[in-house]
Amino acid sequence: MKVKFAPVLLAAALALTGCSLEQSDDTPAGTVKVVVGYQSKTINTVTAGTLLRAQGYLEQRLRKITASGGAEYQVEWQDYDTGAPITAQMVAEKIDIGSMGDYPLLINGSRTQVNERSRTELVSVTGYNPKGALNMVVVPNDSAATGIADLAGQKISASVGSAGHGTLVQALSRAGIDPAKGVEVLNQQPQVGATALESRQVGALSQFVAWPGLVVFQNKAKLLYDGAELGVPTFHGVVARRAYAAEHPEVLQAFLAAQLDATRFLQEKPFEAAKIVADGSGLPQEVVYLYNGPGGTSFDTTLKPSLINALKGDVAYLKSIGDFADLDIDRFVDDGPLRKAYAETGRGDYDRDLASNANPTRVTGADPVCGKAAENPALAGELWVDGAAQPQPAADPTCLLRAVQAAKAQGRTIRAAYVPDTELGTRWFADKSIWLRDGAAYLPFTTPAAAQRYRRAHPSAAPVTYDQAVTEVRG
Repeated sequence: MKVKFAPVLLAAALALTGCSLEQSDDTPAGTVKVVVGYQSKTINTVTAGTLLRAQGYLEQRLRKITASGGAEYQVEWQDYDTGAPITAQMVAEKIDIGSMGDYPLLINGSRTQVNERSRTELVSVTGYNPKGALNMVVVPNDSAATGIADLAGQKISASVGSAGHGTLVQALSRAGIDPAKGVEVLNQQPQVGATALESRQVGALSQFVAWPGLVVFQNKAKLLYDGAELGVPTFHGVVARRAYAAEHPEVLQAFLAAQLDATRFLQEKPFEAAKIVADGSGLPQEVVYLYNGPGGTSFDTTLKPSLINALKGDVAYLKSIGDFADLDIDRFVDDGPLRKAYAETGRGDYDRDLASNANPTRVTGADPVCGKAAENPALAGELWVDGAAQPQPAADPTCLLRAVQAAKAQGRTIRAAYVPDTELGTRWFADKSIWLRDGAAYLPFTTPAAAQRYRRAHPSAAPVTYDQAVTEVRG
């Protein structure tokens, strides 16, 4: 793979973020400091980052320890765009707990093995998708590309070493394109890549959430490849420095308990949580709710075997992008602290949650337009009308179109409409989806390739635009 700029090295990571390892420490004597690295715009880490910070759950947990006769604590939050600089700071023993995507987690585990003080362990998951839909490839709106194979020979922006880059490598390989020779990858931060795409400096952008959804929502790009096509789980998780956790086990336990607090809040109040995350990250609430809303990311802290096995399968990618030390995944993963947090907080049965593969949140309630329950997660969507206290449920895509039609007839402003992809189940924007009409049913797809696959199996299905579907849909 042709790559511009050196990937994932310590010096490069620091240069990309403008960070320095030389930091002043004004912590009062006798006070225990914990430095948390997070990514405010990587909204599948919000239960260990943006939402957790905004709600103050960690500080509240630590204050309880202090009130019970424990030490004083000081929490420092450091916000980054990707996982690479968090890893660089953990190698330098400057960050104690961090969150990032699966491929960066691999790099983190490998890089931090340089000494026992920096060595990390994977202690929890923030959110995951069982098929890989957290990573996507987008192209300019006027691009002629209809599938990943059409990117052969083009320049593609990606953050090398990120989950978005890992998905790109796998997708190209499956399409018969040699990732080492068939494309030119520009190693860029997400926001730089988004600008490069808009200015046509690159033919595509491959990134992790929330960047694909953001640029599509802003009408700056269209979706070309849904990571769910790989059918490989992708997730974000939390790593902690083993040495720090050994010295201050109560801090790690407080952090994991606080993460459980944030996870429960998001599961119970996803719309409110999306507003908090939007305010804290600067992202549009419509984009945050796409991923953090019901039927989006599975926010489940447990270290599921399927996720760990997927991580083991990603080791080949690690080897393909640089000289990384071998990583013993089984030793890297430690669910002991999370099991203890579950027990101490009374937040349910860890083994029960571990065994469940169902999304903890899904669209529920009565569809006010079709007059039936929204109970099938493979079909149910939501309509968010401006001024409404909550988005309203839609039992299926056709009912969602009817709801949009009714809202427009009433002159109401639609903030967003969300619908699951017919083939892959990915939650996506209804007005950005590819639509087919098959008999009386209207079917949405995230990408042209997905719609084409359906049409090959169902020749009678006809393509329609979103506006056309809204106009012609009937009860």
